[in-house]
Amino acid sequence: MICPRVGIDKKKHLISLKKEFFRKTIHMCTGFIPLFLHLNKTITLILLCCALLCYSISEILRLRGIEIPLVSHITQAAARQRDNKGFVFGPVTLVLGIVLTALLFDEQSARVGIFALAFGDGLASLGGKTFGKVRVPLTNGKTAAGSLTCFTAIFVSSYLVTANTAMALILAATGTLIEGLPLKDYDNLLLPVLLAFMTGNLLPHV
Repeated sequence: MICPRVGIDKKKHLISLKKEFFRKTIHMCTGFIPLFLHLNKTITLILLCCALLCYSISEILRLRGIEIPLVSHITQAAARQRDNKGFVFGPVTLVLGIVLTALLFDEQSARVGIFALAFGDGLASLGGKTFGKVRVPLTNGKTAAGSLTCFTAIFVSSYLVTANTAMALILAATGTLIEGLPLKDYDNLLLPVLLAFMTGNLLPHV
């Protein structure tokens, strides 16, 4: 006989995994942005800023009980439990991280940073929630499986851009360290900017 408590916990885990998959699928779609930046950087940045403004307005209205069709439903479907009663900042920091990276760095460096954000940070959570059993101390619940997934994703994406194994290893290790810090959604800002900075300044010397 299955304990009712076990059944409830399993159901909650499945709901959490489904929500995380949906949220991170949106997150990983930002991997297409470097292509759009290459085609037309100005228009892409304008569209990103417009999307950020529209999202912020829709969130403010949602918190006041006014739901915007589609946008509010997507936000609620993707929101973590900690965001349920407040403004969901994840998309804001995500877009700001991408915009800052694109504005501050050259195209190759920005591509490394944005790919690390899209795939490293995006896949880490999915790997952790799906396969993670061993918790990493001082990381607010992060798992070894999630960290390994993050390292692998950043290494592969960085190597594909830089064709430099040593640089890709350094970037993957740094990105995994950042992703493991208890920064909540603010890793969306730090991760792409720092890795893009490292690429631009270290690549010629590695």
